Amino acid sequence: MSVPSKHPRDTSCVHGPNSRKCWSKGFDITTDYYENIPDTGVVREYWFNIENGTASPDGVEFPVQLINGSFPGPTIIADWGDTFSTSRTLQNNGTGLHFHGIRQNYTDGMDGVPSITQCPVAPGDSFTYRWRATEYGTGWYHSHFYVQAWDGVLGGILINGPASANYNVDLGHVFLNDLYHVIDCRSASLQAATGAPPTTPNSLINGTNTWNEEDARFETVFNPGTRYRMRLVNAGAYQHFRFMIDNHTMEVMANDFVPIHPFNTTQLSIGMGQRYDIILTGKQIKAGNFWMRAIPQSACSETDATDKVKGIIRYDNTSATDPTTSAYSYSDSCADEDPSNLISYLKLDASETYTYQTGENVEVQVTDNAMLWLMNKTSFHTQWEYPSLLQVAQGNTTWLKKQRVIHLPAADKWVYMVIHSPFAQDHPMHLHGHDFWPDSCQYPRRDVVMLPASGYVVIALKTNNPGVWLMHCHIAWHISEGFAIQQLERISDISWDMASQNSTCKNWDRYAHADDVTQYDSGV
Repeated sequence: MSVPSKHPRDTSCVHGPNSRKCWSKGFDITTDYYENIPDTGVVREYWFNIENGTASPDGVEFPVQLINGSFPGPTIIADWGDTFSTSRTLQNNGTGLHFHGIRQNYTDGMDGVPSITQCPVAPGDSFTYRWRATEYGTGWYHSHFYVQAWDGVLGGILINGPASANYNVDLGHVFLNDLYHVIDCRSASLQAATGAPPTTPNSLINGTNTWNEEDARFETVFNPGTRYRMRLVNAGAYQHFRFMIDNHTMEVMANDFVPIHPFNTTQLSIGMGQRYDIILTGKQIKAGNFWMRAIPQSACSETDATDKVKGIIRYDNTSATDPTTSAYSYSDSCADEDPSNLISYLKLDASETYTYQTGENVEVQVTDNAMLWLMNKTSFHTQWEYPSLLQVAQGNTTWLKKQRVIHLPAADKWVYMVIHSPFAQDHPMHLHGHDFWPDSCQYPRRDVVMLPASGYVVIALKTNNPGVWLMHCHIAWHISEGFAIQQLERISDISWDMASQNSTCKNWDRYAHADDVTQYDSGV
């Protein structure tokens, strides 16, 4: 006996390799997903254990923290409209799990940012995150506790839905990570804090690479004429990557969680936290091997692995030889992709009128041999044990200068923010809880934009999601050193799960006092 689905497929347009614009009945690539979301009634449950261990992704073994023993951690998969329920426990230290790019529409308490939306989860404790997939595409999750994400606490988010281009095979996530052969990423952060940004010894494609010809590279096999979807994620702490596959053209179909009108290119500039969904068509050949390259850009960071971060595309799975192909020529740069190519499929222009306007200027200050990043002359600092949402719930309206709160009380109004930096380095700026429109009303929506070196970026957002939302540079050491603000949006409409959050805070306080835990960074 067959059971009809809650949302039967529209028989005139069935989602498949040749009709990816379709989805369930009444929903497709043209649907305004800010207003209309499938109600699947499905809950996808995941259980994560964060454990101490060792790993040797490039042949060099060192201590790490892993989710369920793997790096990257497990990919969480659902359909557009499903609800995620993710529970986590950990072995030691605190943590919080952020679902990068997820809007958390009216679920701010599930954003997973210690000192903003929750207290850290204490060792031996667990916390269940529950949120709905209101958008579709490619995201990732990572710890937002100090630099724990870059010690291994990260993984993919794959939300099935319509797409702006057709394909046969979904290869899933392809993570790009930098790698530090140290006890933990904190060592590199401390090095940065003394004034010398760390030089990255190596980087990885999908959790693997070689070091002195040890270990193995990431490989995948293509068949002629088959169209493959890859979900590229820059999950690095410090490296901006230029991605390419020799002798192949990429068809780009999404940036971050936003479908775009497809365009063709031979290379992509990907900042930390950014994602691109691409399609590659298998060449009409029976055999051949081609380098896949993630090239760190020296314009904004230093590395010893400029020409060493490679994977392999094979057309003959019996071959074991290395490719002899050559890279496309490129200009070393950490600038964003040309926005004129990133045309959102769902056209939603920002308003030319707005209620709020605020300018944010970034400058660097060195105090007591520690580099602090300032926004409007304030280095961001919050308290693990007293998150902003708890302060809101208690009705405490005394916000300290170092909490860097921007108040946005009105509903459904436009905000334009100018962020300017005189510092000669590009910065990937990420806003929680929103897509935003960078630079102009007509430019594409996304959730991470590159702030140009010695330049500025303008972003527009609409106050349609009550909560306390962090905005920060996604370079690991910079957020640790205070390069952040928080936006307090529609405080009267914010809801908070007092029971679970208070339990988390009590357990954290008990652990922190017993072990004399000291907060050693900005708190986020």
